[in-house]
Amino acid sequence: MKFSLALGELVEALQILPGVGPKSAQRIALNLLERNRDQGLYLASKIESAMTRVTHCSQCRNYTEETLCVICASKTRNESLLCVVETPSDVMAIEQTGSFTGLYFVLMGHLSPLDGVGPEQLGISQLKETVEQRSVSEIILATNPTVEGEATAHYIAEQLSSQDGLKLTRIAYGVAMGGELEYTDDNTLARALEGRRAL
Repeated sequence: MKFSLALGELVEALQILPGVGPKSAQRIALNLLERNRDQGLYLASKIESAMTRVTHCSQCRNYTEETLCVICASKTRNESLLCVVETPSDVMAIEQTGSFTGLYFVLMGHLSPLDGVGPEQLGISQLKETVEQRSVSEIILATNPTVEGEATAHYIAEQLSSQDGLKLTRIAYGVAMGGELEYTDDNTLARALEGRRAL
């Protein structure tokens, strides 16, 4: 099927979204043009706004529009607990359980030398500074239970093992091996946090 140039570009652009192939992209594009032009323009404005305004929290590296994210800026969080996760979606998953009241550090990935992701890209030096400068008594390593996530957790544990009085724990295996935190149900994730173990 021959598209107009603009329609073809829209179909191609929609395919950058995860799980959206050529057919799905075509359906979405045609639906927006046929029935939802106002919503399409609204969606475009919100995408542009997020892409230009959202940045990283200076403390935990989560997404925010301010210098500090809502969690880091809160006066009610337990500053002695620091949960290390791979992505902002992991923060959202843990927050939905309502069982964690500490702070976070978001790695924005996991160690993957083949992809050029090392300690620098994960902000390990910033994590070490955070631990040294704040009254952190426990670090919960909540990286995904994948090979890469395990390697990342062990690397961080080695880097922080010399910190006096710092308790290092690993999220318990209520989460399925090879799974992703963002797809884990709330109860399983809450139990995994409660059953964390020392490394």
